[in-house]
Amino acid sequence: MMDETEPGGGRWERARRAQSGRPLLGILLVGVVVPILIGAAVVLIAGRGVGFEAVRRLTARKFPDIQWIDRAEFARWREDPSRTQPLVLDARTLPEYQISHLREAVRMDAGRPSLRPLRGLPKNAPLVVYGSVGYRGGRLAHWLQGQGYTNVRNLSGGIFQWTNEGRPIFRDGRPTLEVHPYDSRWGRLLESRYRAAVPDVETPFAAP
Repeated sequence: MMDETEPGGGRWERARRAQSGRPLLGILLVGVVVPILIGAAVVLIAGRGVGFEAVRRLTARKFPDIQWIDRAEFARWREDPSRTQPLVLDARTLPEYQISHLREAVRMDAGRPSLRPLRGLPKNAPLVVYGSVGYRGGRLAHWLQGQGYTNVRNLSGGIFQWTNEGRPIFRDGRPTLEVHPYDSRWGRLLESRYRAAVPDVETPFAAP
């Protein structure tokens, strides 16, 4: 039997290690590289609008009970002093919220929601929630409805599409032009001039 320390044995051992590493490489390609390439292709070929519409459809399929509001309607609502103004809830993580958020938005992490920010509000009070692109907003809207809140709307396109349209975002009470891109893949739905150079978000739930 050939000893692994001999030249031939060394080559055999290297070949065996290379072979054992191939399944891991395949998982990496399928789980990481391929989705990034697909996401890039959707944005480059079909445009961001298709990407946002795909997210909206998937969110509506998962949470069919939620109500939606588009950016233009929400902007008009906020500018109308004759209407009762909604409490705006940011469904993202703290690092994302700290980069920027909608005016006077209160953070309520969709991964670990709490009713504390709603203390004292009637169950029919108007609420508008948003995430990066719509999924986390839909998830939080669904949860709030399960807690008995009857007037909840999810902002279509989230803060990404809101910002892409040149609408105002804030940091520490002052206007800003940066948005947390969530990660390099989802950040393609945000125009490059608005993407903050920050680490990716790592959360236990998938899409933003």
